[in-house]
Amino acid sequence: MAALAAPRPYDILLVEDDAADAMLIQEALLQRGAARTVSQVDDGIAALEYLRDPSRRAPDLIVLDLNMPRMNGRELLAVLKNDDDLKAIPVVVLTTSGAPDDVSDAYRSHSNAYITKPVNLDDFIAAVQSIDVFFLDTATPYRPDDQA
Repeated sequence: MAALAAPRPYDILLVEDDAADAMLIQEALLQRGAARTVSQVDDGIAALEYLRDPSRRAPDLIVLDLNMPRMNGRELLAVLKNDDDLKAIPVVVLTTSGAPDDVSDAYRSHSNAYITKPVNLDDFIAAVQSIDVFFLDTATPYRPDDQA
């Protein structure tokens, strides 16, 4: 059996309002080589502002908490997956809720993975890297700055 290529690091947008969780997630992604960069915002509104800023390159992946102020992760996921410019960006939901309705709603809304907190960092990194293998190698995300 052929060995899998090492996962490539990519640019991640972390949408997380808890500072301690954000620091832990950023550290895990960067130290384990799963991310080249991690940008962090506190809620869905800030995430949309970030994603719609024409001066920024779109992230390769979004890590999304569900429970946040202003615009929560459920609302943001719905907006992302209904936006032609943003729907190709894979989303990993990372949240405290293990409620079956939240899990099934996230997958129905086209999240690519669902991980509950407290997070096992090895499982989290494996989920992020599985998206690389399953999705990023077969999809060409829309990047406004690639336009002529």
